[in-house]
Amino acid sequence: MDTDHADPADLAALRAAFDVDAGEQPLGWDAVHAFEAEHGVVLPEPYRTFVAEVCDGSSSGPPDFGLVPLAALPEDWGDGRPQRVLAHPFPLTEMWVWEDDPRPDEEIDPLLEQVFDHGSIVLGTDGCGMYWHLIVSGPHRGHVWQINGEGAAPFGAEFGFSTGEAGFAGWVKHWAAHKPWFDTA
Repeated sequence: MDTDHADPADLAALRAAFDVDAGEQPLGWDAVHAFEAEHGVVLPEPYRTFVAEVCDGSSSGPPDFGLVPLAALPEDWGDGRPQRVLAHPFPLTEMWVWEDDPRPDEEIDPLLEQVFDHGSIVLGTDGCGMYWHLIVSGPHRGHVWQINGEGAAPFGAEFGFSTGEAGFAGWVKHWAAHKPWFDTA
């Protein structure tokens, strides 16, 4: 997975997967650069080129309720949440089911805030509090994670939960092939 250079084949697959007529207009490079400067990150490829040149969000999915625009959050994200800090590294590198974690809430709650609000942009939701995040800073930069009320897991065959390739393009291709998100069970 190359997060620094957009593969033309990946961009072609992304264009084919989304109904760009159902999507938002692309942001353009000036807006992408402004977003990156404001948040202290460089978006991983091919997502970066996708929002600059193809479309910035789409109701045609993925995920189930559509791809939200770059600077937006899903409607069910909730109010009164901590400020998201994209430049702070996303803290996880492997699945974590906090629902089963024996540590006290006083230890878990600050970690949860980091998981939900540090180092990622929210791509969208499958409903019921199941959010898809693209990691923009930290060791998993460029990977897509599903984060929900019970835990967090990375998407991609290398993590054992899916047959899809890791990263934004792999996540979209998996969806476009009509495969279940977690298809190895």
